Amino acid sequence: MLAPWSLPYCFTILLGLLKLCRAQYEQLGYPQGYPQGYPEIQLRLAGDKRKHNEGRVEVFYDGEWGTVCDDDFSIHSAQVVCRELGYLEAVSWSPSSKYGKGEGRIWFDNVQCTGKEKTLALCMSNGIGVSDCKHTEDVGVVCSDKRIPGFKFINTMANNVESLNIQVEDVRIRAILSSYRKRTPVTEGYVEVKDGGKWKQICDAEWTKHNSRVICGMFGFPGERKYNARVYKMFARRRKPSYWDYSVNCTGNEAHLSSCKLGHAVAAKANSTCEGGTPVVVSCVPGRAFSPTPMTGFRKAFRQEQPLVRLRGGAIVGEGRVEVLKNGEWGTICDDNWSLLSATVVCRELGFGSAKEALSGGRLGQGMGPVHMNEVKCSGFEKSVTECFFNKESLGCSHEEDAAVTCNVPAMGFQERLRLSGGRNPYEGRVEALVERNGSLVWGTVCSDGWGTMEAMVVCRQLGLGFASNAFQETWYWPGEVSADPVVMSGVRCSGTEMSLSHCLHHGAHLTCPKGGGRNAAGVSCSETAPDLVLNPQVVEQTTYMEDRPMFMLQCAYEENCLSTTSSKTPANSYRRLLRFSSQIHNNGQSDFRPKAGRHSWVWHDCHRHYHSMEVFTHYDLLSLNGTKVAEGHKASFCLEDTDCIEKRYECANFGEQGITVGCWDTYRHDIDCQWIDITDIKPGDYIFQVFINPNYEVPESDYSNNLMKCRCRYDGHRIWMYSCHNGGSLSTETEESFPGLLNNQVTHR
Repeated sequence: MLAPWSLPYCFTILLGLLKLCRAQYEQLGYPQGYPQGYPEIQLRLAGDKRKHNEGRVEVFYDGEWGTVCDDDFSIHSAQVVCRELGYLEAVSWSPSSKYGKGEGRIWFDNVQCTGKEKTLALCMSNGIGVSDCKHTEDVGVVCSDKRIPGFKFINTMANNVESLNIQVEDVRIRAILSSYRKRTPVTEGYVEVKDGGKWKQICDAEWTKHNSRVICGMFGFPGERKYNARVYKMFARRRKPSYWDYSVNCTGNEAHLSSCKLGHAVAAKANSTCEGGTPVVVSCVPGRAFSPTPMTGFRKAFRQEQPLVRLRGGAIVGEGRVEVLKNGEWGTICDDNWSLLSATVVCRELGFGSAKEALSGGRLGQGMGPVHMNEVKCSGFEKSVTECFFNKESLGCSHEEDAAVTCNVPAMGFQERLRLSGGRNPYEGRVEALVERNGSLVWGTVCSDGWGTMEAMVVCRQLGLGFASNAFQETWYWPGEVSADPVVMSGVRCSGTEMSLSHCLHHGAHLTCPKGGGRNAAGVSCSETAPDLVLNPQVVEQTTYMEDRPMFMLQCAYEENCLSTTSSKTPANSYRRLLRFSSQIHNNGQSDFRPKAGRHSWVWHDCHRHYHSMEVFTHYDLLSLNGTKVAEGHKASFCLEDTDCIEKRYECANFGEQGITVGCWDTYRHDIDCQWIDITDIKPGDYIFQVFINPNYEVPESDYSNNLMKCRCRYDGHRIWMYSCHNGGSLSTETEESFPGLLNNQVTHR
């Protein structure tokens, strides 16, 4: 038992220890707003990122960067991390060093937060530096894109400022000269950061071209150029700038300013100008698609080179599965080690800015053909992803691992010129366009005459709502604003690839719309995902044969117009010669392929005893070498179902639902009716065989270019050969042009 006199003595010792602990942290100095009495730390997101607002959580303490262990970590802890970095909230967190293994100390272990703490240092843990973890347990987080309004960057490490990442509320390029203020997109002006709710300029004393490259990339521009500095110096003398406290230090390959390091603190003079400098100005070079003055004469005079990289399957401009051209054939990239750095090289190569996100796991649909590249590793300064280091062996990679990108694109203002009105949710409604009439801007409707899937696709893309799921020619059930009822656009015809509805063919000021607007205006519904049907060319090539079939066995096929017109004069005991083959149709998209028509409107065919959910599902054509059609066939969707699939969702038996599930395929066997072309009247020779799926574009898809399949075909009067079968867009332009008939018989959207 302690003596009574010892209690005050113990209390004095404890009080002394508490003072020593506080003194340990007081020597570092607390910034305003930082809670006192706890270790001062700084955070950053590092590692193998696939977007700028995610990464391995790293903590700066006692002059050293370290990591956080995933033991007891939760979404509440991730929330504290993200908000400390200036993001509005946490989206998710990842254990087991998803973003790679860190280095140095593991500063925090068994972290338990409520989500309301101002800093990770306030959360319960084993204590700073106390851990039994390894770097295989490093935790990572994904934060939201949105920043906290009024967020103020607090630097607690004055002596180690260069090792910190930049965290500000927002960044912009503000056009200063009148000639640039009128341009869209804004390509030149002051670089300004928003910190603590106020916009401030950056001193150009330590600014480099690498910094300019990063800023331009963030705003959707592939490169930067020189500008007239003298004009901006004159402007800076007239208007007093307000400078940010720090300079910027980028290496040039960062995808976002938040990945750059904080530079030295700027010592502002009494007159608010920085030492020997002026506000930072950047002048960016837009990609060809966004150039204010496209060089149309140049394009006509000189033929553009075949690109080595392309994007497929994306809903918006600057998004898609990455495909590269090798040995005349397009193929994909495996997502092993796929990073924001490599994705940025792809984006800049295609005329966009830096990458917003590097996508993996076939997120934007699965490609066809070979996997050309694996384990791609770029420095960030290559002109093409094909120049980057990669593993030529793609063993073990399938199209389920196809890499994709989302690129930063310039702000063109297209979204402000279109809206959906009257819908039940933001993804549907009557289409209303903002146009100039008599010197003022007015909202109005779009005439629905000829309105279809391609036009709806452009609307959804322009609004950033993904793909079209339906195009409507009546919208009486979506009452929009009465003032916007009059028609302002008519005769709209789109190819489906335009960035804006105004880029499509239309009547301009000469409106013609017999039905009028209002209840008969055009409408759309949009979806973030879409199916993508692709025919397997190898199956067609391997299953082709010829059959002479008696006419009396073709009565049902005759009733469904599956024979040539001369069959009407054929006696019942004579034969028709049929070119037969199997079709294996894959759904490589992101959502199920469903017929446009609902079950209530499916057509019953009594002869074959089945329903047609689509009257024309595929076209089969035989063409001469100059592209002239010499024989044809068509296939209704007798039954769209999952023939081969891990989990079958659609089955036609007992009037079941029809469709093709993502990742599944539907096989139309060679021995069923109408799975042929009637070649009875064809002379021996060389031909082009063509199959076109979903030819009327009834069902929206993410990529129509691969709906076409072509083969070389030789017929000697007794036998038939099919060879060189391939899907549309799978070969280089040169290879396609050497294929007879392709130039004279291109598929059009109308």
